Amino acid sequence: MDELADVLPDTVKVIDRSTVNAWHDDRVRESITSTGRRKLIFTGISLEVCASLPAIAAAAEGYDTYVALDASGTFSDAKREAGLIRLQQAGVIVSDYATLMVEILGDNAAPKAGAVYEALDMPFAVLVGQISAAYGT
Repeated sequence: MDELADVLPDTVKVIDRSTVNAWHDDRVRESITSTGRRKLIFTGISLEVCASLPAIAAAAEGYDTYVALDASGTFSDAKREAGLIRLQQAGVIVSDYATLMVEILGDNAAPKAGAVYEALDMPFAVLVGQISAAYGT
């Protein structure tokens, strides 16, 4: 996708694959595991397949896995509901993209807080900036 490729740094390696479950592609799994991170966020064209299957597989291997519901598509309400049930049964945390990014941020007084909220285009970002300013950052 040109729109995605345009915003990714040149150092990001695109992995062209045919596997249904991205976690089952050795190149994808090794790329993720090589980061040393234990908390993983998944999204996908379809919640019930593209996001859910690798999140469930990674959770089964002991990773803390999250799925950003509003950053994943679906093809029907029934598929979405079934996907959500599977995720919950597997212990995958379902959230929205903005909440996950704010959770990663961790502190509204962090130097990057303003940029994070601006990038998220959240209407209460002005309030967060005021809170941050009150703490002198």
